[in-house]
Amino acid sequence: MFLDTTFLKNDEIQLLLEKNVDGDEKRNWVPTYHFSICNLSGTKMGICDLRIGYNDNLYYGGHIGYTVFPEYRGNHYAGKACLLLFQLALKHNMDYLYITCNPDNYASRKTCEYAGGKLLEIVELPEGNDMRDNGELKKCIYKFTL
Repeated sequence: MFLDTTFLKNDEIQLLLEKNVDGDEKRNWVPTYHFSICNLSGTKMGICDLRIGYNDNLYYGGHIGYTVFPEYRGNHYAGKACLLLFQLALKHNMDYLYITCNPDNYASRKTCEYAGGKLLEIVELPEGNDMRDNGELKKCIYKFTL
């Protein structure tokens, strides 16, 4: 199921695989790759993940998550990591991805725009959603056609 990821690099960053996590049907979780976002020298500048497959949870939670450490922000590293992850998603025959963020997370919204996402809607999270249970109420839903 999991593929080789050594090709996930460009002239500025590389994604180094930390671990793969199998899906869990009972929890409605899909298989996931977890990466470090590193410069070409191997300095870890953040993290990202890619969830493989489709289910209702991913509309709200997204296929890609990312965090760039504060000292490395402002260089589009999250957006550049997303562009690399799109290549891996294509190898899994995925046609589109969702990335979601909180409406007040302007940095993440800029990342989605940088990576070519289309804002579909700002939606209220449904009752029983894990993120809603943790206090989040709304999500921006961006779609990326691969």
